[in-house]
Amino acid sequence: MNDTVTVALALGALVVLVSAVALRLADRLGLPSLLLYLALGVALGERGLGIPFEDAELTLTLGFAALVVILAEGGLTTRWSDVRRAIGPGVTLATVGVAVSVGATAAVVVWLLGFDWPFALLLAAVISSTDAAAVFATLRRLPLPRRVAASLEAESGLNDAPVILLVTILAEFLTGEAPGVWWVAALIVAGELAGGAVVGVGFGFAGAALLRRVALPVAGFYPLATLALCVLAYSSAVLLHTSGFVAVYLCGVVLGNAALPHRTASVGFAEGMASLAQIGLFVLLGLLVSPSRLPDALVPALVAGAALLLVGRPLSVLVSLVWFRFPWAQQVFISWAGLRGAVPIVVATIPLTVGAPRAPLVFDTVFVLVVVFTLVQGWSLPWVARRLGIGAPVTPREVQVEAAPLGELDAELLQLTVPPSSRLHGVYLPELRLPEDAAVVLVVRDGRPFVPDHTTRLMRGDQALLVSARRSRAEAERRLRAVSRAGRLATWRGERGAASGTD
Repeated sequence: MNDTVTVALALGALVVLVSAVALRLADRLGLPSLLLYLALGVALGERGLGIPFEDAELTLTLGFAALVVILAEGGLTTRWSDVRRAIGPGVTLATVGVAVSVGATAAVVVWLLGFDWPFALLLAAVISSTDAAAVFATLRRLPLPRRVAASLEAESGLNDAPVILLVTILAEFLTGEAPGVWWVAALIVAGELAGGAVVGVGFGFAGAALLRRVALPVAGFYPLATLALCVLAYSSAVLLHTSGFVAVYLCGVVLGNAALPHRTASVGFAEGMASLAQIGLFVLLGLLVSPSRLPDALVPALVAGAALLLVGRPLSVLVSLVWFRFPWAQQVFISWAGLRGAVPIVVATIPLTVGAPRAPLVFDTVFVLVVVFTLVQGWSLPWVARRLGIGAPVTPREVQVEAAPLGELDAELLQLTVPPSSRLHGVYLPELRLPEDAAVVLVVRDGRPFVPDHTTRLMRGDQALLVSARRSRAEAERRLRAVSRAGRLATWRGERGAASGTD
């Protein structure tokens, strides 16, 4: 038994290291990293090293666990100031848009492939979800208008839940176990989504209040506690028979936008865990697939993918965004940028676990579709954005402030770095006009630390430590942001230092 565990640990560590090297290779070649991870899984499987793996139920369980971590990271790195103007379009795309996409895609599949309606609806539902990991990783590297990027991020973070519920109901319908009345199923879906939202927001605010008031003895506990709160939100929502995926994403959004101790470290930890979850998930899905069956799924995959890309997705975007006054160019880009990734493949294991008819064909079709259309869409997004003329200039990064509690002193230690584009450059410390119970106590310049005085001026690249009473931390951060944007006359220019979401 010990030898088995040792071999499993060694194999897992080797997979992670190979995946890290593959990520570097993917960046150089311009390939989406998920394709290399899937290929690694296939290479380890039955046609490669010969590792036997056909446990769809285990894949679904581990896939859901990975999606929880990925959605938590997506929520923690989502800036509310960006997404608040896009929450309406994002929610509409994730609900109404999904319904329209499923119906339109299924109709084309029935017409061209001759599938029966229940099976066509199931296939269309599985491929209707955009992938949070793919969207977050790809769009955040493109200089897009904030509202466009935020709408796509909100959609990808929220549409997993309705799609999973819809696929589960359709798969059970094919086996004769789903509710016989469709409006009952619709009410169940709506109730679970609303309940998950309440649970996620509640856990987010309660967790933020807890982390601000409890001085943990080890700084490394804060990232663990932050991610644990998101996972707890998911578990609690599921136990309450509501949507866990909505809960974990919204809990992450609330925590990611709260003034938490060691926030930067917490976000970095979540990003690392999400990357690990993606690697494990893609490799596992590659292991599960049977390459010998994939040629039979090529035609259905191309037809279903074309139906989604050319009919279902554009129609869903048009119906969803017509009320929000998006320019046509932005609607076209949003339609093209509905990226698919691990989520549809994970969702495709649901029919396998419930024993739905032709479930292997659904899984194989979705696997081929994701590979083909990831290649097509992933490479083309920057070109499409340029052709549509919707590129936006990259906003310079603002001053970053990291906080650590000082326990019994009822104070906090703040660390900031002056970025190259900041107007903090050249400002004397008294001109910061920090609260009376906040002060800069150390500056590190060119690797040399020194204690500043009233004649010290901040310079580009400086790192500074501030000590602030806990009650004044928010005001000190606002003042630093304001001066970073507008200089020493920030207040006179009307700059109040509100969080902008660009940090």
